[in-house]
Amino acid sequence: MNHIENLPQPKSYGPLGNLPGIDKEKPVQSFMKHARELGPIYQLQFPGRVSTFISNARFAAEICDETRFDKKVGPALQKVRAFGGDGLFTSGTEEPNWKKAHNILLPSFSQQAMKGYHEKMIDLASQLIQKWARLNPNEEVDVPDDMTRLTLDTIGLCGFNYRFNSFYREDSHPFIEKMVRALDESMSQTQRLGIQDKLMVRSKRQFKEDIDYMFNLVDQLIEERKQAGDQGEDDLLGHMLKGKDPETGEALDDENIRFQIITFLIAGHETTSGLLSFAMYYLLKHPDKLQKAYEEVDEVLGDDTPSYKQVKQLKYVRMILNEALRLWPTAPAFSVYAKEDTTLDGEYEVEKGDTFTLLIPELHRDTTVWGDNAEEFNPERFENPASIPHHAYKPFGNGQRACIGQQFALHEATLVLGMVLQHFDLEDHTDYELDVKETL
Repeated sequence: MNHIENLPQPKSYGPLGNLPGIDKEKPVQSFMKHARELGPIYQLQFPGRVSTFISNARFAAEICDETRFDKKVGPALQKVRAFGGDGLFTSGTEEPNWKKAHNILLPSFSQQAMKGYHEKMIDLASQLIQKWARLNPNEEVDVPDDMTRLTLDTIGLCGFNYRFNSFYREDSHPFIEKMVRALDESMSQTQRLGIQDKLMVRSKRQFKEDIDYMFNLVDQLIEERKQAGDQGEDDLLGHMLKGKDPETGEALDDENIRFQIITFLIAGHETTSGLLSFAMYYLLKHPDKLQKAYEEVDEVLGDDTPSYKQVKQLKYVRMILNEALRLWPTAPAFSVYAKEDTTLDGEYEVEKGDTFTLLIPELHRDTTVWGDNAEEFNPERFENPASIPHHAYKPFGNGQRACIGQQFALHEATLVLGMVLQHFDLEDHTDYELDVKETL
């Protein structure tokens, strides 16, 4: 039996530990590189803490066992708590508001609820299609930028009937500027040494101003809705104001509703826009898969505006999205801690409180599960979802702490990719090479 203190580590640099060996702009890609060099379990030393990374299906199955491990709100998420509070994403499982909000919000993300959001999703997808259709044939589009406008506007409209109107402005909505800057600052704070962090007075002041702006906007939305009374709105805000936790009979307070709204804006836009951008990249690089997708869209949609039922019939488009999420899962890691002393597959001793981070892009490239062609884009892998081992594919996280918005994201992404393929011929005119940007 090995103890996890004896795990492989990359080169260390005194008090800085392994920090200098990590690309600050692309930390996850650095962790992936280490996994390839050091194997499926290794450790990194950071100033004041140690992280253990796991990247194969065998160990993933162990740490995804919820009887023994639970979500760890790690250093980066701790910083996001400054504006995410005890929302679903940044709260510990033991915090009362996590369970309460989880119970109240689950129905908002059911298949039934998706039918209610479908028309709003169409409204915004049509804005994207119109924007692109009005360009001249040889003009290019910035895919990630437009996808981010789209997915943000979708969560705004379906979430609380608010229009960010991102397609009607040159720059992003001020809320987004503040949110992205606050997320960047959260990530930077985790990479600074204590003394450095204390000296960043201007950054801290900006951080506080950005958070105040976000709080004010969201509090205003909540207040206006309460003043107007229930007008039968079938959105997340309506569900949160009316919903009662079936277990305790309690409702959410306004502060927690504010934190949930900010959480949905953070978690609901960048991830889905990244998924759509990666999917389009892979289709450009694989003309045979693109052709197959065109044929499905022609057959299922024809010239119609997609109905809810038709989106469900876009099976190959959905497989393309699943495969894009395999190669570049847009939420690329999560951390768990051991609830008790245990072992990893009888090979490593684990003490209560030990923390592990699952490196999802590497898990999704585990050749023991995905075969020697794991690096290849091949949507056909998902023809029979039952054939995929449960612990080898985790783009939406794990168990009760998995992404509550999974159905929402996949319905939106299938609808949007279907409509893009319905209206446009995609052309890789610059022979683009993938360059993956990372934020928090």
